[in-house]
Amino acid sequence: MPLQMNREVFITCAVTGSGATQDRSPHVPRSPSEIADSAIAAAKAGAAIVHCHVRDPETGAPSRDRALFREVTERIRDAGTDVVLNLTAGMGGDMVFGPPDAPLPLDAKGTDMAGAEERVAHVAECRPEICTLDCGTMNFAEADYVMTNTPGILRAMGRMMTGLGVKPEIEAFDTGHLWLAKSLVDEGVLDAPALVQLCMGVPWGAPDDLNTFLAMVSAVPPDWTFSAFSLGRNQMAYVAAAVLAGGHVRVGLEDNLWLGKGRLARNEELVARARGIIEGMGATVIGPAEVRTRLGLTKRAPV
Repeated sequence: MPLQMNREVFITCAVTGSGATQDRSPHVPRSPSEIADSAIAAAKAGAAIVHCHVRDPETGAPSRDRALFREVTERIRDAGTDVVLNLTAGMGGDMVFGPPDAPLPLDAKGTDMAGAEERVAHVAECRPEICTLDCGTMNFAEADYVMTNTPGILRAMGRMMTGLGVKPEIEAFDTGHLWLAKSLVDEGVLDAPALVQLCMGVPWGAPDDLNTFLAMVSAVPPDWTFSAFSLGRNQMAYVAAAVLAGGHVRVGLEDNLWLGKGRLARNEELVARARGIIEGMGATVIGPAEVRTRLGLTKRAPV
């Protein structure tokens, strides 16, 4: 596949995520005010989009509390710093089985399964410009659980998102997820052209070697917009790889805690590092207004 470098690149900052990173770095934001402040700092550093989860302010555990999403949304919109808001809709699909010799019943403590309407309820309330749609089911290595997204659930969630006027960001963790996403577009569940995030190196999805990455890129329809990221020490390498492959980039503490050996990062530092790589390659970093124009987004007023 010939390289078609992207010369006008937007940066997404994944601010906090839902992984068990809350006690591994003091810079991982927990409370709505911390998440909003970190998102705003990332925007000032050059992120056009901020991708936000919410956490229990006391424990740092991942949450689906609509009040927390609402507070993050209001704080970001009231801040006076322009940025495109992307809220996760990936929570509510975690299935934790019992031990191998007795997988059922499910582990009630770790399992968090919700219906499609409940998984999109905070999106309907907050009306971000973008929300995520994890287009597949897969094993996760962080814990012994399955991220569950059946075709029926995805069709229902996708129709709700489209009806709300919120653009889904298709999260593709493997090539089959792109196959399903293209089917959702063909069925009219999602509008074309679609927006895709290629999620590389997430165990046990697509590994982040370049051959697999180019296979993922090749499976994205040419009129779609794609972004890509990898985890940990390969995060910045994938900034360069995504731009060279014609895409956009994602960085942030959801995917990587380190700026360098022995130095824990802040979100704005990761964005600044990514911006330096992009501009060093001769490309331009574009802002939220240009992103809205290209993706057909509608800026939401403060609530």
